[in-house]
Amino acid sequence: MRIEQIHQSTSASRRRTSAQITWEDCDRPKQEIYFEVGDQLGDALSADADAFVTAALMPALWHGEKRIAVDAELCPDLRDGLINTMAVIADWYQLSRPLVALEAPPRKHAAARPADRAGFFLTGGIDSLATLRMNQLNFPTSHPGAFKDGILIFGLEIDKAEDFEHVSKWLGELADHTGIKLVPVYTNERSLEDDWNFWIDVFEGAVLAAVGHALAGRLTSATIASSFDIPNLHRLASHPMLDPFYSSHRMRVRHDGAAFSRFEKTRILSEWDLGMQYIRVCNVTENYRTDQLNCGECEKCIRTMLTLLAVGALGKTRAFPNREFTADFIKEKANLHRKNFRFWPELAAPLDRIGRTDLADAVRFVCARYRGETGWKGAMRRFDREHLNGGVGALKRAIWANGHVPDEPGNSPRGAR
Repeated sequence: MRIEQIHQSTSASRRRTSAQITWEDCDRPKQEIYFEVGDQLGDALSADADAFVTAALMPALWHGEKRIAVDAELCPDLRDGLINTMAVIADWYQLSRPLVALEAPPRKHAAARPADRAGFFLTGGIDSLATLRMNQLNFPTSHPGAFKDGILIFGLEIDKAEDFEHVSKWLGELADHTGIKLVPVYTNERSLEDDWNFWIDVFEGAVLAAVGHALAGRLTSATIASSFDIPNLHRLASHPMLDPFYSSHRMRVRHDGAAFSRFEKTRILSEWDLGMQYIRVCNVTENYRTDQLNCGECEKCIRTMLTLLAVGALGKTRAFPNREFTADFIKEKANLHRKNFRFWPELAAPLDRIGRTDLADAVRFVCARYRGETGWKGAMRRFDREHLNGGVGALKRAIWANGHVPDEPGNSPRGAR
């Protein structure tokens, strides 16, 4: 892979930094990858190699590129970190190919840094709002780690201008109330590999870090909110073992909040009346309206509403169109998969404690359904898991010839590929 022609340009009301990406060892088209901000934020953009190498590295590794050759200097700190991220991913997913060679001259002098300024990735989700809340509680505004900017990205899970306008207005109000600056960034870097499994397993942390590097003319740190707490950590693209390795000398990438479960983060958020009004967990963007960004019916909405109900805070928020649901509704709508199933088991006991055993039982049912533990065969699997520590299942897998084990829920790190 070659990364060439890194430059800045201005069009209409935006400033862009872009580069040409040419694949060398696989049959993929040449691409222009870019990062854009509004003209008033044009000085934020950095026109160097750091953002583009960070963005391109994981797709290059995954698709077997032998090198990334760059016609610009690369921060030596970042280079060392990227080698570490490749080593982790190669070990996690048993990639037998060599790591991608980074062919770029080292930056001879430290790049100019702006004054200390901290930003974080603001989505409106529970993780990002909890990160904002804890930052504002724990960091005096004069501290260099106090957030000044909330980064909102177009081109990841939001790729329609009208939807992004709704989200920008929604979170812009929160930014105004909390004294931070909303920084919308437009990018197509995910087009380097837009497979959803690749995104959650390998790519997300690198994509976010690349945006941070693109904003190195303005920021000195960019914080990624954790998705999972320490007991539930698993192979994941944004991970406390990976994200800090994407740092350079002038841009520190942080992974925040892994000490807290999603339930604990929701409890923290429930005590912040302002933040409660701006929750945006829903990805069903076709249902977005100016005053409503959650559908109230998808798995993420249901899970978040159940958690808020369990902590006694569902009535405090305007963020959801409906606040009443039944056990049958949960069973019908809550479709669990390998990324979200870890959030569900912790909901049952708190719902029991507030007297909603019907909802707690529905939670247990959807967890059992995901594990394949419904019906008489499912009861045997559940007994094995709960009382035999999975020994029968482990023995069954061990005797399969040549190690060809049929996938079970949550076992495969990737979907069909």
